[in-house]
Amino acid sequence: MQLSELLAARMGLHFPTRCWGDLARGVAAAAPSFGMSDAESCARWLLSTSLTRGQIETLANHLTVGETYFFRDECSFDVLEHHVLPPLIRQCEQAGRPLHIWSAGCCTGEEPYSIAMLLDRLTAPSKAWNARILATDINPAFLRKAAEGIYAEWSFRATPAWVRERYFVEGRHSRFEIRRAIRDRVEFAYLNLADDVYPSPTNGTSDVDVIFCRNVLMYFTPLQAEKIVENFRRSLVSGGWLVVSPAETSNSLFSRFSAVSFSGATFYCKSPNTKLQDMATIFPAALSCQEPDACPLECLVNDASPATVTREMPLHQERWSTPFQWEADDRAAHIHANKGSLVEAAEYCERAVAADKLNPARLYLLAAIRREQGQDELAAQSLTRALYLDPRFVLAHFALGNICLAQSSRGEAERHFRNTLDLLHRHSPDETVPESEGLSAGQLAEIVTSVLSGLSST
Repeated sequence: MQLSELLAARMGLHFPTRCWGDLARGVAAAAPSFGMSDAESCARWLLSTSLTRGQIETLANHLTVGETYFFRDECSFDVLEHHVLPPLIRQCEQAGRPLHIWSAGCCTGEEPYSIAMLLDRLTAPSKAWNARILATDINPAFLRKAAEGIYAEWSFRATPAWVRERYFVEGRHSRFEIRRAIRDRVEFAYLNLADDVYPSPTNGTSDVDVIFCRNVLMYFTPLQAEKIVENFRRSLVSGGWLVVSPAETSNSLFSRFSAVSFSGATFYCKSPNTKLQDMATIFPAALSCQEPDACPLECLVNDASPATVTREMPLHQERWSTPFQWEADDRAAHIHANKGSLVEAAEYCERAVAADKLNPARLYLLAAIRREQGQDELAAQSLTRALYLDPRFVLAHFALGNICLAQSSRGEAERHFRNTLDLLHRHSPDETVPESEGLSAGQLAEIVTSVLSGLSST
């Protein structure tokens, strides 16, 4: 408990009780870097010392995970391209200053590079590049990978084909290197969002036009999240925008911003002199909610019924497009699962599965929830369906192996574990395993090898 509080204070990382197992594994992995033999001695030492930046970076390597891809959340990029960036570009041109964008919690670089590619598309060939893109993260390993600019196939899932064709050069082993013209337009830097070092002109975090901070705030304590959001507000110019993930939309957390709801995305504008009801006049494409907090995913997070959401949409259209509803149910399932609300998580996940029957990832999530509920037979059924749709789904094989092992079906367990290992050997060791929340192929291969070794020795 003390270590969890220390990490929340120094790094902003929130490890609630249900995640203490993850914390213990991360500290155990970091222990050798600090000259410690195990997690317990490392935890005691961490509590007794004043952490340096280098030590915080080492912890970040083991306690943070990254899972992202280019142009993630297409709705947000559509809003950025068609409604937010064009007027900002014109304003900056008239003022004779560069457009300033900050990707906070940039992970391995897919987000800031996506922004750079989008700006490249919006900028006329005859005009000189006049934008600054700052990308920061607490994990130095992520920053090194981002600066390198080399990515595997998994970083392009759900990404438009023109992205890879126009901005990447294919190399060996299905690796793709981003073209220098885009790579050189992003500045990567270390920044701990829990530190009071922003806004500041010395690190490029002042007078920002757009801040991207998606799927980051959910990992902080509520108090830390409030502090970070206030610092972001101070970092923005008047009329600047804060972009968070749909799962993080919150009327209370962003109460000092004006919430503007577009089709499929809600952005937050620093506009102290503009009433919320006037925002749809400034941005005609915005679909204004009747209330500031009446956004679909906010309702889902707060257990409200989606049917209560009112949006100004043509009568001949459904209130939500089907793909958006699938994504909303999927995110709600993840949120409730992370909160430990397994009954609600299963309900949302089953609804997402029923609406999108050909998505193996949703079946895998449902299986994970069923396992947590102690319903291994139902979990195995979902995993079998997932493998029918995608026989190369690594984690589905691994999960089935664990279920068979728990049921003393050693032969079946060994078969699934060997299938897992065979599939992992097709990936580079540092490649993130899909749906694993940051586990690398090499790390999972070590786990599976250890399990198989145990099976053969008994």
